[in-house]
Amino acid sequence: MGGIPRISDAEWEVMQVLWSNAAPMTAQEVIDRLAPARAWSPRTVKTLLNRLLKKGAVRHEVRGKMYVYSPAVSEEACVREERRHFLQRIYGGALAPMIAHFLKDERLTREEIEELRRILDEKVRETP
Repeated sequence: MGGIPRISDAEWEVMQVLWSNAAPMTAQEVIDRLAPARAWSPRTVKTLLNRLLKKGAVRHEVRGKMYVYSPAVSEEACVREERRHFLQRIYGGALAPMIAHFLKDERLTREEIEELRRILDEKVRETP
């Protein structure tokens, strides 16, 4: 599969579990990890794993009689793709209006403002 697949909110939660674990996980391990936060049936989690497998976001291997699952795409790559899609869908791909919108509507600490200023200063130096 080429590129980073789009994943749903529910699939994102499954991916968070897989990304947070260093080793591949069985479906039951994923189910157990999601249980405290979600009242999903085991069948629902298995369906989500299968969807992610078909999309190429997850890979699996057979160990004995079990499948173990691991991410096929990085969290960073998925975040980047989601950010790009959001920016395109909501702001027509224009970054400045999005940043201005968030800066006007959100409360920022002095430290956050200084960090943003540092990032913008770096961008100015990088721009020819």
